[in-house]
Amino acid sequence: MVDISPAFAKAQEDSKKLTSKPDNDHLLELYGLFKVGNGEDFSKAEKPGMFDLKGKYKYQAWQKLVDEGVTPEAAQERYAKKVEELKETYGFDPDKVPEAVKN
Repeated sequence: MVDISPAFAKAQEDSKKLTSKPDNDHLLELYGLFKVGNGEDFSKAEKPGMFDLKGKYKYQAWQKLVDEGVTPEAAQERYAKKVEELKETYGFDPDKVPEAVKN
């Protein structure tokens, strides 16, 4: 089990309060950092099907960080920094009610 840093936990909440949606590259980077930061086991992840393009890109973003040897602690730190950057770029409303997540 990985210890979740307070900065990582806050960044997860803050990422849901951006005022506009980040582009796909930023979202994929956040996804990979989130998975590694939570200590999820990539070797147990189900590989997406041939026609699941969104799943493939998410899987590849996660795999890239695993292949680079990024530790959960480093991923948490990078995730928090990335969310701070995105708050500047895409806007941030601390009072925003997070939207429901769509698949």
